[in-house]
Amino acid sequence: MFPLRDDNPITITPVVTWALIAVNAVVFMYQLSLGQNAAQLFVYRFGAIPAVISGTEHLPEKLVAVPPAMSLFTSMFLHGGWMHLVGNMWFLWIFGNNIEEAMGHTRYLLFYLLCGFMAAGSHIFAYPDSTIPTIGASGAIAGALGAYIMLYPRARVWTLIFVFFFIRLIYIPAWMVLGAWILLQFINGSMAVGAQNTGGVAFWAHVGGFIAGVLLVAFFKKRSVRFFNPPRLHENIYYNGDTI
Repeated sequence: MFPLRDDNPITITPVVTWALIAVNAVVFMYQLSLGQNAAQLFVYRFGAIPAVISGTEHLPEKLVAVPPAMSLFTSMFLHGGWMHLVGNMWFLWIFGNNIEEAMGHTRYLLFYLLCGFMAAGSHIFAYPDSTIPTIGASGAIAGALGAYIMLYPRARVWTLIFVFFFIRLIYIPAWMVLGAWILLQFINGSMAVGAQNTGGVAFWAHVGGFIAGVLLVAFFKKRSVRFFNPPRLHENIYYNGDTI
């Protein structure tokens, strides 16, 4: 399943979501401008390396650009390729704006960053001796997905379904789309033995970020926003004068 858009209208301008997408895009373009070798060094300088953060390894002095703890922040804005960037920003674009509205701009930004920190922490806890840099916004975005499933589980998501030669577009409840996504992350994380066997995907960061979002949304949402809201449609359908 691949979500294309949600039918969950907002009443604000999601400036923080737009800004996060813009910053991630600009940083990635800068990475591309460095060339392959320099870009790899850039990732080691600003990515979150579990072994360095846990203290079991140390970076060569020439690669130290920020304190290890600060790399939990800088790593959220690095990406390993176009598909990595586009996939993350697509999910942020679809689901992040509703969470921004539910929390307000400032609290949403704090929530996003905190989920990113907790996501990275989950990956480090799972692989404390790994020397592979962890990069990407997916842990923080997973937090937004966790909040979304708590606030708008019945929101309709226009989803592309493809199984071999079967392809179909259909509206699916958000709880089903996001539930299937986090279940897949958990299964893949459980099957992987060692960070080097995850195919370059930090599955436990996704799981940790999602759980963080589920738990933290209560502290960041506006008081007027309820849990498990009914679906809100862009277009109301009328039958005999009644809205359905």
